[in-house]
Amino acid sequence: MQRYEQVKSEAALRDWREIHNLIIPTAPLSAEEVEERAIRHHLEVAYLGDVAVGNSTVRPPAEGTSVVIARVLPAYRRRGFGEQLYRRAVEHARAWGANTIETIVLESNDDGLRFAVRHGFVEVERYVLPGDTVPFIELRRAPGRA
Repeated sequence: MQRYEQVKSEAALRDWREIHNLIIPTAPLSAEEVEERAIRHHLEVAYLGDVAVGNSTVRPPAEGTSVVIARVLPAYRRRGFGEQLYRRAVEHARAWGANTIETIVLESNDDGLRFAVRHGFVEVERYVLPGDTVPFIELRRAPGRA
């Protein structure tokens, strides 16, 4: 059974953080950083039964553009979790008033990049965080597209 939980509990916060840090090992987050993000952003965890399999982030729109990120653990990819996380996140961004959706993928995440391109995203920028060597890729969808 699949379920999705907004990050409000300590357990969901821990699960969201573990997934983020496994998929984005170059920019791990502390529990405090995730708590702060949970106040500013909409964070959600996808579960298969009691097992956390993915997470998402929706940043509130700025000038009509919202960043939506869906992450799924490698062992659970290609089962529809990413699609569901992505759709739920886009719905939340649209409810906040976003008309343009962006996403950010670590360059080394080939599956994430393929997912973004398959969903109509195109690269707009690459950047490397201070002290890092692996770039993040910022991608954008056309306004009004899901």
